[in-house]
Amino acid sequence: MKSFNYIKIIGLHVLIGLAIYLSPVFSKVYLLAIFVYFTNTILKARQQEKALQVLIACGYVVGAEVFLRMTGGNFLYETSKYLVILFSIIGFVTIGFGKQPIPYILYIFLLIPGILIAGFNITEQTTIRTAITFNLSGPVCLGIVAMFCYKRKVAYQDFHRIFLSIGLPLIAATTYLFLFTPDLREIITGTGSNYAASGGFGPNQVSTVLGLGMFVFSIRFFMLSPSLFLKIINGLLLGVLSYRAVVTFSRGGVITALFMIIVFVYFYFKKVNIKSKVRITKLVFTFAGIGMCIWLYSSLQTNGLIERRYANEDALGREKADISTGRTDLVFFELAEFFNNPILGVGVGKIKELRKQKEGVEAASHNEISRILSEHGLIGLVAFLILLMTPLSLRFKNKSNIFFYSCYIFWFLTINHSSMRIAAPAFIYGLSLLHVNYNLKTKKRIERFRNKTHLTE
Repeated sequence: MKSFNYIKIIGLHVLIGLAIYLSPVFSKVYLLAIFVYFTNTILKARQQEKALQVLIACGYVVGAEVFLRMTGGNFLYETSKYLVILFSIIGFVTIGFGKQPIPYILYIFLLIPGILIAGFNITEQTTIRTAITFNLSGPVCLGIVAMFCYKRKVAYQDFHRIFLSIGLPLIAATTYLFLFTPDLREIITGTGSNYAASGGFGPNQVSTVLGLGMFVFSIRFFMLSPSLFLKIINGLLLGVLSYRAVVTFSRGGVITALFMIIVFVYFYFKKVNIKSKVRITKLVFTFAGIGMCIWLYSSLQTNGLIERRYANEDALGREKADISTGRTDLVFFELAEFFNNPILGVGVGKIKELRKQKEGVEAASHNEISRILSEHGLIGLVAFLILLMTPLSLRFKNKSNIFFYSCYIFWFLTINHSSMRIAAPAFIYGLSLLHVNYNLKTKKRIERFRNKTHLTE
């Protein structure tokens, strides 16, 4: 019965992708449906389930964000981040704070001086509201989510429900991508990031969320596929998402996903009993086989250009001078501005404007670390250290979260290649702060849980 329901909800999201491809106006309907459905679900949930419903709602928005952007569903560009913040605030109002998240309250206050500096340095070229909204919506979203998740307890099986909420809209997005560009051989002529293969949208963002989907369905393949039928279904979902992630020609999301999966399998393997270690070992070989098939098929569909992309070569096989595609110079510029304005920085949103004035280049480094240093100075450094160290200190005291390192790695690697342009790194960072509860209420449920998952306590 559960397998049938799983197939039904997968089918529903395939239909959503098809409907939006046939009539893009449905993308806005989809966004409104997300807002109405999850707001109603959170408000009507029992008190002890509200926190879980908030996390599921936020997870679904994170999974749908890039799909909504590429199909014109958002009324505002940052709508998805605003929804994540809104759902978290509803959680605060209806549930209250758990453990007092003092580090993240301090983190949000540390962002304020950068806003003031930007206001004092306003020029004719500055649109202060847009600059602040675009550059601070991600960090603020992270701070709010972190405050909500800080030391909050979530049952192990509910963690999987949160991950599935992320993965489902990615099925719709992948369906749309296949319909948008059914034959990749017609559109791929070079080794640069490919917009046509990414639904006509930013390959970096598409690769990032599809990479997250790779991780989600890898978890389901290893942990939630007790039958051959479910192994095939989750293996297929993993395969199609991985293929579309690879052929965006944007490497960051795929490489990040591989790190997440490797770390997850390592800690999962350490935690289970001997019988499950044998099972996981067999699945690893199957997983590797799926990966090889995806890579070979991707190579065939791109006439071998994908191999040159990952080898940092151009279409003629010549090695490119800069593996970062020019972003290293942008990062060095931001670090130079940090040293020129070390205390308070240049102000929120000003670094792009300064680069245009001094170098005639209007481009973003997509690196959150150098950006927060240049725009917030030493105060930004303190804010970043809070983000960097707080999860690690929690992990030192409580090691219950088997997904901790995968979530933490996703946040850290993503902000280094995609900054905070989407809500995904903010939300996944929050998941690293959760404590996972493996103790169920009755002995019967505990025994059933152990038999099903083979997790040791």
